[in-house]
Amino acid sequence: MTHTARRIGRTLALVLPVVMVLSGTLAVTRVQWSAHNTESQLLTAASETVSKRAKAREPQDVLRDKLLLELQEKDPGVALTELQRTVEARPSLAKHCMSIAKALGKAAVDQYGPTRAHRFSRPVCDTSFASGVAQFS
Repeated sequence: MTHTARRIGRTLALVLPVVMVLSGTLAVTRVQWSAHNTESQLLTAASETVSKRAKAREPQDVLRDKLLLELQEKDPGVALTELQRTVEARPSLAKHCMSIAKALGKAAVDQYGPTRAHRFSRPVCDTSFASGVAQFS
């Protein structure tokens, strides 16, 4: 008898909070904002952060995203050439060159496969692209 009661108690302790949270969430997703409007509007989860300013992205993150897009649209060779030119023009990005080249290597493997991606290797950022290709093959 005690074992059965304990089992029921544990089940309720796990299930009841989930049910309460889900029912509460469903209850507040539709809120009527004005009395004259008969249609309900959806309450967005991001409504409280709308007035906050977005954080500025780091230059290396912007460069990596740009080069990954270029790799998808053209080929890894074009992206690697652009990486090399950008690092030469902005030496402050040199410390991020290896991680960006590895990310390009991973993306090239994902898009072209390991054999074809390896053909685009060149000595940019101490051959980190080839390292990325080899690591994710």
